[in-house]
Amino acid sequence: MPAKPTSSNNQEHPLANILINVLVPVMVLSFLSKDPELQKLLGKSAKLWHLGPVKAIVIALALPIGYGVRYFMKTRKWNFFSGLGLVSVMLTGALTLYLWNKNGTVKPHAGLLFAVKEAMIPLVLGFAILWSHRTANPLIRVFLYNDSVFDIPKIEAKVAELGVGEGYNRILLRATWLFAFSFFLSSLLNLVLAQWFFHGFDATARDALEVYNGIVAKITGWGFAVIGAPILVFLFFTLLRLLAGLRRITGLTDKELLLPR
Repeated sequence: MPAKPTSSNNQEHPLANILINVLVPVMVLSFLSKDPELQKLLGKSAKLWHLGPVKAIVIALALPIGYGVRYFMKTRKWNFFSGLGLVSVMLTGALTLYLWNKNGTVKPHAGLLFAVKEAMIPLVLGFAILWSHRTANPLIRVFLYNDSVFDIPKIEAKVAELGVGEGYNRILLRATWLFAFSFFLSSLLNLVLAQWFFHGFDATARDALEVYNGIVAKITGWGFAVIGAPILVFLFFTLLRLLAGLRRITGLTDKELLLPR
């Protein structure tokens, strides 16, 4: 009999995810946003790749949207992070349409609104993680403490055998708070980063749309590095604390707690 295709065939490749959702949109916004007509008015030469700010933002947003839709059509399910990225992209597009004026300028409060948009998603997600702890499907079990990483049946069997259910729940609650805090930290860093790059932005300048696209590109690119790296470090710390707590109450080793990789 032919072997059944593994689920890995439907998994997103992390490099493709980063390339299409971050790197390519950043390059599009950085290099394609210049308006050829404006370049001529400023006495500069227009290049073939200067498509203008409107076309550039459309292309930059279409790439992650298309990627997310393609993944859904292929697997018939949403990847949580792709779905979250898709929501962020659509919010960026909707906010951009609101902020751009017909005369080529940008609304003066663009920086503040974009910063709030950047902070909103991780902030809401952090509160959702805390709230979900009271439900039958805590988000900590989706992101971190799940059966693709931990041998949960073995752990919970040991917890029941030793009668340490209360301690087990306290450990998961502490991990939930730590995990949620990482998103609150991300929200704050998003807010600060967006405000930093929009500082001094002249919304009435002739090239305001081009500059706006360039700032969005910088926030997207730098946000991945400046915000993503600390959050990953914090999540690793949460994982270590979770493992330490589980070792303490169950007596199992890390090798027994974790599934073989």
